[in-house]
Amino acid sequence: MALSRLDSLYMAVVADHSQSPHHQGVLPDAEQLQLNNPTCGDVINLSVKFDGDVISDIAFAGDGCAISTASSSMMTDAVIGKSKAEALELAEIFSHMVQGQIDEKQAELGEAKLLAGVSKFPQRIKCATLAWNALKKAIERSENAD
Repeated sequence: MALSRLDSLYMAVVADHSQSPHHQGVLPDAEQLQLNNPTCGDVINLSVKFDGDVISDIAFAGDGCAISTASSSMMTDAVIGKSKAEALELAEIFSHMVQGQIDEKQAELGEAKLLAGVSKFPQRIKCATLAWNALKKAIERSENAD
């Protein structure tokens, strides 16, 4: 059975972000947060620099599966330069999307919208949302520090 074009695009984009992730590494003098998925062992170390209310730089390191790594890469692309409120809204849109809820705002996710198919594999949702949950916690922590 042949893959649909959307499935082929999904696989190509996930493979690209997994093999050559964007914004990978650790940022010095940045908010640092580590989060793990005990179900599968994925770990993310998220570094976020804030310039006031804006995410001025972001990077991730850690050990994760292809979906976790690709989602982390896509998340960093989607939120850099966004305000904390905009980034939190994107995280909510993403979370709802991978749980199968359709929203016209999914286009705002950039390439991360291609991970909508994860909703068909409930065991992979935590992999896809790990970076986004880390981002929410980093923003929450920075808000509490202000």
